[in-house]
Amino acid sequence: MSASAIFILDMKGKPLISRNYKGDVNMAEIDHFMPLLMQKEEEGALTPLLTHGKVHFLWIKHSNLYLVATTLKNANASLVYSFLYKAVEVFSEYFKELEEESIRDNFVIVYELLDELMDFGFPQTTDSKILQEYITQQGNKLETGRSRVPPTVTNAVSWRSEGIKYKKNEVFIDVIESVNLLVSANGSVLLSEIVGTIKLKVFLSGMPELRLGLNDRVLFELTGRNKNKSVELEDVKFHQCVRLSRFDNDRTISFIPPDGDFELMSYRLNTQVKPLIWIESVIEKFSHSRVEIMVKGGKEYLMRAHFGLPSVEKEEVEGRPPIAVKFEIPYFTVSGIQVRYMKIIEKSGYQALPWVRYITQSGGKRIPMRWGATQTRE
Repeated sequence: MSASAIFILDMKGKPLISRNYKGDVNMAEIDHFMPLLMQKEEEGALTPLLTHGKVHFLWIKHSNLYLVATTLKNANASLVYSFLYKAVEVFSEYFKELEEESIRDNFVIVYELLDELMDFGFPQTTDSKILQEYITQQGNKLETGRSRVPPTVTNAVSWRSEGIKYKKNEVFIDVIESVNLLVSANGSVLLSEIVGTIKLKVFLSGMPELRLGLNDRVLFELTGRNKNKSVELEDVKFHQCVRLSRFDNDRTISFIPPDGDFELMSYRLNTQVKPLIWIESVIEKFSHSRVEIMVKGGKEYLMRAHFGLPSVEKEEVEGRPPIAVKFEIPYFTVSGIQVRYMKIIEKSGYQALPWVRYITQSGGKRIPMRWGATQTRE
């Protein structure tokens, strides 16, 4: 089961626009959403799923809007939330900024999009590039004779249009790994995690089939190869274009790609990572006057900061805040993942050039690093 209806509300909970997909939930039920949300917020028990009677509200907040899906039965929550975030992405690409004003200024376009994004409560065409082929900013002014459904909507390959042509056929592959580290004050690694993504920028003519080969440990085991330089990928997630049945069968990543930029896959590795950047700090307190903090990073950087302070008689124990480190290392991946090959097959037989780039960068989490001793001088 999926969503019964979708609502877009302002900050006061007033519906700006809605679409009833199944008719099994009274549309007036949305009036209970905002009072219920405020009540849960005051109680400190706010959750992304709220329930009133037999009706469930699955909601997200974006800018000054609430996007709410209602359902009467046990819905696939992950599917509904994925749809709500995808709807935000599509609206943002249409209107640059998704907020109350952009909804009010584009009621017709929004309603047309809600019609195409979902059918009887299930997501349908959610690719903005395909939607923009027949729902434009002047969609309500299109002549009836010219209005048509693009073939991509009814194709098996709905994410790619036919007839694409380029003078130079190229594929750019970015392998990006983010490293999250948590290091204790004594220097031991408490948590290490690698989150990776493989992003493609595709400029290929026709309807090509691509096959991507990685140094995947499971693949190496199946083919009897040396596992020393292989990587065991976890929590792998693919773009909808990847043939999952083939990947499950022989670990081949085979797909017909969308045109332009897209994220092909993401993965995660819970593995012990040696800190790429090491930081130590020393605090020297000059009694009643100033504090000097020295931060040393590896062998290359040294920061010394002086802070003038008013005369203070009472000594207070200071905390040890974490040091957040941001970095980017090109031509390197921590996990050792490698693109072994990229095969491009198209019926016209043209030659295409694949380009690969590797990047390691700091993750989204804060990285507490080691703090050294505190010294006091008179």
